[in-house]
Amino acid sequence: MLYAPSMSMFELDGPRVGPAAGGKPDSVVALLHGLGADGNDLISLAPVFSRALPNTAFVSPHAPFPCDMAPYGRQWFSLQDRDPARVLAGVRAAAPILDGFIDAELARWGLPPERLALLGFSQGTMMSLHVAPRRAAAIAGVVGYSGALVGAELLAAEIKARPPVLLVHGDADPIVPFQAMARAAQALGDNGISVETLACPDLPHSIDEDGIRAGLEFLMGALGRTLTA
Repeated sequence: MLYAPSMSMFELDGPRVGPAAGGKPDSVVALLHGLGADGNDLISLAPVFSRALPNTAFVSPHAPFPCDMAPYGRQWFSLQDRDPARVLAGVRAAAPILDGFIDAELARWGLPPERLALLGFSQGTMMSLHVAPRRAAAIAGVVGYSGALVGAELLAAEIKARPPVLLVHGDADPIVPFQAMARAAQALGDNGISVETLACPDLPHSIDEDGIRAGLEFLMGALGRTLTA
């Protein structure tokens, strides 16, 4: 018999960077890392983004489970078995944990859903694209690097919110196929979600300067600001 831990057992947290301007943030960006990393992986983006988002707080939570494919790092779900049904089951099991984390962050700062954005990489993108459209109220948006939409065929029956999405993917990605971006964009668009995409030439499973710039511009728009020099 499989042991199913209670979602109340998980209170996600990780590195944080407060607003560059000081004081209470008027928005939050949650950075969701990929398989085998932890919250320290993406928090390095916060100082870059803070220059143009001085009133935004950044948090990069550690995924809830130890990585089962390495002696270190964390995971949102296992990828030892990549059968689509098993992957979907893993995403579904982790979804309430991430959903609860989003609620906690909004409560922490007293902010409405439209003042929080998700930025994910790989597994973090998969989690973001699953959870955000299923929340009762739309968040500000989702930036997804090098990821995929898991269980796309289920979205039409389960969608509740339509936050805008930016997908960025390298065309030389050996881990998550580049074609996953087009498939995700098609399914999200078919369900009424506004989607932008950026293909990064010769980029493997990573984030480059073009992707960072596009992500920043998207977040500025999603959080209601104008990009500054």
